[in-house]
Amino acid sequence: MKRIVILLLVITGLYIIYNQSATFDWFSNSGKNTTQATVTEDIDVIEVNISSVSTTIIPEDRKDVKAIYNGKDKLTVREHGDAIEVSVKHKGFGWFDWSPFSKRKKLTIYIPEDYHRDMHISLGSGNVSFSGKSKNNPINLDELTVDIGSGNMDLKNMNINHFEQNVGSGNVDIKSLQTETGSFDVSSGSLDVKEYTGAIHANVSSGELDFQVDQLTDSIEIDVSSGDVKLDLPNNADFTLDGDVSSGDIICELPLTSKNIKKRSIEGIHGSGKYKIDLDVSSGDITIR
Repeated sequence: MKRIVILLLVITGLYIIYNQSATFDWFSNSGKNTTQATVTEDIDVIEVNISSVSTTIIPEDRKDVKAIYNGKDKLTVREHGDAIEVSVKHKGFGWFDWSPFSKRKKLTIYIPEDYHRDMHISLGSGNVSFSGKSKNNPINLDELTVDIGSGNMDLKNMNINHFEQNVGSGNVDIKSLQTETGSFDVSSGSLDVKEYTGAIHANVSSGELDFQVDQLTDSIEIDVSSGDVKLDLPNNADFTLDGDVSSGDIICELPLTSKNIKKRSIEGIHGSGKYKIDLDVSSGDITIR
């Protein structure tokens, strides 16, 4: 027992020494860490790998990827094969950072507004904000992949051919997203999507999923292990509904024809029935309104 106490005291002492020196460095270094890499025709993907940082991604009229960071950790922007990688790596006990100054860590990433290929964003923890200029002037990408371990993300004004998002534990707000294929995997957290157009394939292990669809243009498939889903569709949507429930409820507030409602299933047609909506609920509730 004494050895454990001594070991804890040693670790705490080392942390205090490191933190105090890092804090001094923070005060003594008033400059910002800036680096950049040119986007050439050979670049097919921009990769962002960050954690414990508040990040803003801004598209603007430029030919390179530029990042500005005010923290003490190592910022890297480099070209690697067909990719440009932006990362922030914590030094020493950065993962053990209790310092109040860690809340002030801000990373701003500028990307070319005419870049239309792929982006991959990996967020361990922290906050990310990424948006186009407006709904009528969105950011255009072929593919956007987002992986969130534990953090918050705000996405707005996007036109993406293929969108994929995995949420471990966190909160995601999306507004004005148009896509051909949309894949959403929520382990534990909340996903709120507004002004959405495109196909939907969603898996909810434990969490909340709220979709407001502007225009139904493709099929929807949602599997819920444990959680709640709200699906807000336009009144003129054309769909055929097929839902199964093990424990929970599927409620459709839109009028259905050829409907067949049983204790554990619901079937029916709204409008012409053009697009298929498949719902599978193990434990939870789905509401279509």
